[in-house]
Amino acid sequence: MSLLSYLINGISLGSVYAIIALGYTMVYGIARMLNFAHGDVIMVGGYAALTVMLNYSANPLVAVPVAIVVCTVLGIVIERIAYRPLRAAASPLAVLITAIGVSYLLQNVVLLIFGPNPKSFQSVVPFPDLKLADGALNISAETIVTIVSCIVIMIALTTFINKTKAGQAMLAVSEDKGAAQLMGINVNGTIALTFAIGSGLAAVAGVLLCSSYPSLSPYTGSMPGIKAFVAAVFGGIGSIPGAMIGGIVLGVIEILSKAYISSQLADAIVFAVLIVVLLVKPTGLLGRKIQEKV
Repeated sequence: MSLLSYLINGISLGSVYAIIALGYTMVYGIARMLNFAHGDVIMVGGYAALTVMLNYSANPLVAVPVAIVVCTVLGIVIERIAYRPLRAAASPLAVLITAIGVSYLLQNVVLLIFGPNPKSFQSVVPFPDLKLADGALNISAETIVTIVSCIVIMIALTTFINKTKAGQAMLAVSEDKGAAQLMGINVNGTIALTFAIGSGLAAVAGVLLCSSYPSLSPYTGSMPGIKAFVAAVFGGIGSIPGAMIGGIVLGVIEILSKAYISSQLADAIVFAVLIVVLLVKPTGLLGRKIQEKV
């Protein structure tokens, strides 16, 4: 029964990683850049929700849409101010350094506003825990909501990409920006929409993460952001199903490593598994090779 409990907790943690990884994989798949500030958008979403709950005595469920709106606007602003001017002429290294700079900027702004001390976070899940097998197996409400949210987001995002005009524009931009522009697609607007969706998902992930692990600090998003990036690479960066699979596998590996090997070595084991996978399949589990014409 304990193994089943660990697996469920691993899937729950992996679902958070998967939601974050979707933001990474969408931005990379369409804009061909790595937004390393994405992890800190998670933290901003957590603080936005916490501020609404503490200062306005709002229902926790009301705080979630506010966090999504704040992070969505933040994602659009970051793309417009920090990344768009560099997209045409700057090298990928310059864009990467800018992303790291934005990450530190967000951390320090939050540090100045809220201080360095961790804040206690109230769960936004109003449901009771689920007890099975006469109480031998206890599944927290946060775990259930996190897993269900991941599945719903995955289905909704896949449907959006494949069935809507905006989604088709994203696919066109990911294939060839120049050709997409010639066909009348607003490339800048499409990339901005991608950042908006990814940042909105980061807000959801931040609220779910803080509900399951009720502590929030300016550095809360750093390690989950890195692990979500690992999950995206693990599943095949640029692949939406790959991001989900990579996140869940990573979460299960982490929880089982903490339970049966060592909590101190769990992160090292996660990264070691990534190295092994990339040695065997460099494109990730569901990644595909991109042939470049020369």
